[in-house]
Amino acid sequence: MQVSVRDNNVDQALKVLKKKMQREGVFREMKLRRCYEKPSERRAREKAEAVRRARKLERKRIEREGF
Repeated sequence: MQVSVRDNNVDQALKVLKKKMQREGVFREMKLRRCYEKPSERRAREKAEAVRRARKLERKRIEREGF
C-alpha cells in the first residue's frame, strides 16, 4: 500500500492511508489477531457475519424493489 505526500502535508497523507487500510480490512484483521480465537469460535463468528451480510443484502433488495 502506498500513499504520496503532497506539499509536505503529512496529516492528509496519514488520513488517506488510514482510509485505505480501513477499506482493505487491515484494522479489523489486527483486532482479530490480538488474541487466540478457538476454531469453534471462529466458525460461529464467521457464520454470524454471513447471516448478517445476507440479511443486509435482503433489506437492500427489498428497499430497492419498493416492497
